[in-house]
Amino acid sequence: AEGPDVEWPVENGKVLKVNYLGKNIENYDSMLVLIHFKGHPMGGYGGALKQLSIGCASSAGKAYIHSGGKVTDQHILWENCAEQDTFLEAMADAASTVAKHFAGKIAYVAIMKNLSVDCDCCAVAEDPCMNDVGILSSLDPVALDRACIDLVINSNDPGRDHFMERVNSRHGTHTIDSAETLGIGTQAYELVKV
Repeated sequence: AEGPDVEWPVENGKVLKVNYLGKNIENYDSMLVLIHFKGHPMGGYGGALKQLSIGCASSAGKAYIHSGGKVTDQHILWENCAEQDTFLEAMADAASTVAKHFAGKIAYVAIMKNLSVDCDCCAVAEDPCMNDVGILSSLDPVALDRACIDLVINSNDPGRDHFMERVNSRHGTHTIDSAETLGIGTQAYELVKV
């Protein structure tokens, strides 16, 4: 909160050239990313890539991502929001800096429980629409997000269509595609039950 923000360059970013993060992120030499997988009113879904981007961003960084690199001031963010695909690509750009910074020293755990189409950050989130799926873990945020989405798609849960309508109406999986292009993971995975 006190700043100054850490500024990490975005290598080969499609939208962002820099990512703004809380200053203390550089005090850590490893990271465990704990995710409550769910839908999201802006990103379509919230998973590992959202945690790496929005979750690690400073206040200025959150505004910068949501505005597609236009503004860092949250007071003027809403009149400067980026087009949807630009926003999703900015999330992937920001996520890439954190994933690359902690490469080899980062792990991801996704809790697929109480799956609502809304994020926990919503003032009044919609009730969960799907039964609990389980807990997934990976060293690859792209594979983990893809596996979570695939488990929803391949579910016979009656809430699946409602959940996927939220993801698809926001073009949510574009974040996964963009992150894979940046080289921070792959959508190819093997699901191993333990």
